[in-house]
Amino acid sequence: MRELDVARLTEVVAKLAVDACNYLGDDVVAFFEQAIAREESETGRDVLAQLLENADLAKDSGRPLCQDTGLAVVFLEIGQDVHLVGGDLEAAVNEGVRVGYVEGYLRKSAVADPIGERKNTADNTPAMLHTRIVPGDKVRVVVAPKGGGAENMSAIGMLKPAQGRQGAIDFVVDTVSKAGPNPCPPIIVGVGLGGTFEKAAYMAKHALLREVGSTNPEPRLAELEDELEERCNALGIGPAGLGGTVTVIDVFVEELPAHIASMPVAVNIQCHSARHKEAVL
Repeated sequence: MRELDVARLTEVVAKLAVDACNYLGDDVVAFFEQAIAREESETGRDVLAQLLENADLAKDSGRPLCQDTGLAVVFLEIGQDVHLVGGDLEAAVNEGVRVGYVEGYLRKSAVADPIGERKNTADNTPAMLHTRIVPGDKVRVVVAPKGGGAENMSAIGMLKPAQGRQGAIDFVVDTVSKAGPNPCPPIIVGVGLGGTFEKAAYMAKHALLREVGSTNPEPRLAELEDELEERCNALGIGPAGLGGTVTVIDVFVEELPAHIASMPVAVNIQCHSARHKEAVL
C-alpha cells in the first residue's frame, strides 16, 4: 500500500488550475492551424488566426486565454492501492483551487446561494469534484476549468427508446444549433449516451478530456462521432458564430447500457478555449 499525502494534491491542483487557464493544449493549437486552410469564410479564417494569436500571447505572457477562467472541474482517478494521508481529500482539492485562483490572479466565478443572494465565494471554491477508484497505486489529477457561456448551452434529454440513433443525432445537432454563437465556437461537443440521468451528464463532460483528433476505439461510435461532426459543421455557425464551415473542433461520445425504458442523451459543450491539464502522482 502506497501512502500519498493530500498536501501533494493541493500543490498539483493549484498548478494545474493556473496552467490550464494560461496554456492551450497542443492538440487544440494544431486544430486551429489546419482549420484555417479548410475554413471557407474569410471572416472565419480571420477569427481562427486571432485565436492562434491569442494562444501565443497567453503562453508568452503567462496570462489567461479568456477572462472567464471558469468553475474548477476536477477529475481524480485514485488507485485502489493508494492510502491518502494527512487530511481530508476534498478539502485538499478545494485548497488547491483556492491557491491557484487567488495566487494565480484568476477570475473567481463561483457564487453561493445560486437562486438567492448569489454571493461570490471569493476563491472559486468549491471544486466540481469527480472521483473514480481504479486499479494501481497512482492518482491521476485533471483540472478542467469550465466557462459559463459553453456550460449554459449544454443539455440533457430523456429520449424515448423508439427514437433510436436518429433521435439521438437530432438531439445533439439541435442542441448545437440552438447554442449558436453563445458558447464561443468552434466548440468541442461531448456526448453521453445511456446510463442514467446523472451518468449521461457526467459522461458528456468527461468526454471533453479526449485529445482533439483522436478516434473512438469503438468503430460504431467513431462513425457516430464523424456523422455528428459533419451535421454540426453543416449548420454554418462558424468561428465566433460569424458564419463558416468550421463550427466544431471535435465530437466525442461516451456510452453505457441504459434501462429498457430509457434513452438518456446528454450534450456538454466546450468553447474554443478548451482547457484542461493533468498530472499523475
